[in-house]
Amino acid sequence: MTSLERQKIAQTQLNYPPGTRLELIAMGDDPHPIEAGTRGTILGVDDAEQILMRWDNGRSLSLIPGEDSFRKLAMEEVAADEDEEMGVEMRL
Repeated sequence: MTSLERQKIAQTQLNYPPGTRLELIAMGDDPHPIEAGTRGTILGVDDAEQILMRWDNGRSLSLIPGEDSFRKLAMEEVAADEDEEMGVEMRL
């Protein structure tokens, strides 16, 4: 692995730390893509610069920066999701 590749991976790790919440806009050429609009939590970034995900629908398909389209959730969106999740747990 070249120095430039290592720097690119390190930058992706800085931009997308574990625990960050994302929403998928569109997935590239995967035969079984995650549905657009699905949200998930970053587990990490691997040596191939893929973003390892735990999707809210139970799947674990990784994201490929530059091929897949996604966005970070704003803190307010994360808080709203957590409030909604707490409400569901309290009703159970």
